Amino acid sequence: MRFSAFFGVLSALCLSGAMGNVAAAEPDAAELTRCVQGLRGAAVKAGVSEAGFQRLTAGLKPDGGVLESLDYQPEFRTPIWDYLAGLVDDERVRDGRAMLTRWQDALAQVARRYGVDAATVVAVWGVESKYGQSFGKKPLLQSLATLSCFGRRQSYFRQEFFSALKIADSGDVPAEQLVGSWAGAFGHTQFMPSTFLRTAVDFDGDGRRDLVGNVPDALASTANFLHNAGWRSGLPWGMEVKLPAGLDVSGASRKNKQPLSKWAARGVTRVDGRPLPADDWKAGLLLPAGKEGPAFLVSRNFDAIYSYNAAESYALAIALLSDALRGGSAAPQHPWPTDDPGLSREERREVQRALIAHGYDIGEVDGMLGSASRKAIRDLQQRAGMEADGRAGQKMLRWLRAHPGEKTQ
Repeated sequence: MRFSAFFGVLSALCLSGAMGNVAAAEPDAAELTRCVQGLRGAAVKAGVSEAGFQRLTAGLKPDGGVLESLDYQPEFRTPIWDYLAGLVDDERVRDGRAMLTRWQDALAQVARRYGVDAATVVAVWGVESKYGQSFGKKPLLQSLATLSCFGRRQSYFRQEFFSALKIADSGDVPAEQLVGSWAGAFGHTQFMPSTFLRTAVDFDGDGRRDLVGNVPDALASTANFLHNAGWRSGLPWGMEVKLPAGLDVSGASRKNKQPLSKWAARGVTRVDGRPLPADDWKAGLLLPAGKEGPAFLVSRNFDAIYSYNAAESYALAIALLSDALRGGSAAPQHPWPTDDPGLSREERREVQRALIAHGYDIGEVDGMLGSASRKAIRDLQQRAGMEADGRAGQKMLRWLRAHPGEKTQ
């Protein structure tokens, strides 16, 4: 659904500020103007009015930052236990339950119309924009114009640029409200412009499909996306399971689905040892951290979530958050194969405050451990005799709690 969407979520969690050292020449403004004007015919053919094109593209300036984002290859790889700890934490669960209550009437109508339950829709909302708190700050027309004329994948971004122009030209979302990620995702549930045109709905009947200022439209559009992706009402996304010793998992995949009865015959049970459900839906075996970590049997509904953002870790985050919003556990019962679990967002903010107390200039305390934070962490890890990998887990947090406010030399 979103270009490089999984990377975008990781950026929000732990790569903030990491691209400051990436060198790139600022695109030429005159060249952008020439390029954009050269796209007029194709844009009009795609459905943008001549007047709208002229109005919406007048004065567009290039943004070199989006090209840095496009070309950036992170040196820091996030373990899945870090990824999930930051996305499915007490804070997001608490806020999500508040949203379930606040928007319960609209969510009930959405569920009746599209067959997607409220907890799943709200979980997507929570992961994508923290329930509307974080849309991104990039003006879409500027970003997409730049990406249409410079760098890689210009043909892809031109179609998104034309789609964004159509959205603004139609009046669904004014151009000044089209603000989002560097790659063009916007609104409460971060649709790419082309996805908006295919999938967004005017749920409240006010004549506009507004994913920025209208929560019911955004929730219904998300449910419509999942419905179109094959969501089946009443089917669970899956469940955590316990594998028998010696089970051959060489063909394990969410795509390699078998009836639950076949998994049961191979000795697979629910994670607490109870038998698998009697309803014989098909499931694939997902092992996000290998056989030593948690195991999940996942259904076609998990695949529908995956289609929203093509990463299994992302889909698992949505699935686990939806379970937590229903009153279940926010974390797998089987431990991750690590002796240094990940940190919640509040714990990450605690790390940042501690780094500042140690004299490091890491910028804003926002729970996003970017390059400045990781550089400071590596320095402290060296002093503490730890592996200097720049990762902040529970071990680093405990060390910082035990060594408060020591100024660096």
